[in-house]
Amino acid sequence: MATLLTNCSSLLLVSFIIIFCVPSTVNSTEFQVGGQDGWVVPTSKNDDQIYNQWASQNRFKVDDTLRFKYSKDSVMVVSEEEYESCRSSKPLFFFNNGDTVFRLDHPGLFYFISGVSGHCDRGQKMIVKVLAIHDNPQPQPKPQLHSESPASAPAPAPSLSHHHHSQAARSIPIFTITNFPLFHILPFAMFFV
Repeated sequence: MATLLTNCSSLLLVSFIIIFCVPSTVNSTEFQVGGQDGWVVPTSKNDDQIYNQWASQNRFKVDDTLRFKYSKDSVMVVSEEEYESCRSSKPLFFFNNGDTVFRLDHPGLFYFISGVSGHCDRGQKMIVKVLAIHDNPQPQPKPQLHSESPASAPAPAPSLSHHHHSQAARSIPIFTITNFPLFHILPFAMFFV
């Protein structure tokens, strides 16, 4: 009987830990660079900003991914100077497998160019700006103590929970373990043992 009680208590403790430490979902989005056309050399001089136009129509956040699909080409992640000159002898990252997925792992700017000579000069390059989303909620306006006209009332802060994505993007849930300290659970463990 004592063994059964100990096993049940252990099972309850494990269940309790799993319930409170279950993975939480974090939504990230995978973006198909260039849409259906993929990562290709622009066909005309007028299209030399096509990838930057595409990037400006999307909102990127940390942990989103970019999928580059290409043939007989490559993708390089480079510095701003290398982006401007369309040349890099030591890129930060180099990919040439035809189907590259790159994770945007920090806020800020990422610079991408083709590694094939002449392609970048013809517009196969892109700057992606990754937003820094703060964990702190936006402060709410203080209650009004006196009457104000509706025109002078402050507008509510924009919500960061809505993201504009192009049709070439899809949400992918990524599971991460919550940062739940074990010492919060341990005091309860003595009731189960």
